[in-house]
Amino acid sequence: MLHYAVVFFVIALISAVLGFGGIAAGAAGIAKILFGVFLVMAIISFLFGLSRRR
Repeated sequence: MLHYAVVFFVIALISAVLGFGGIAAGAAGIAKILFGVFLVMAIISFLFGLSRRR
């Protein structure tokens, strides 16, 4: 999940440098969503890992 967020972020950076504003905004939005999903899943995984050790 984090890999895809980084890929879309790089696509957004490259397209912004080349002047493709619409594609850059779309890729940046997708990267934000994927990073948010990654954070939620990482926190849930961490909490379940702590509860399983007890």
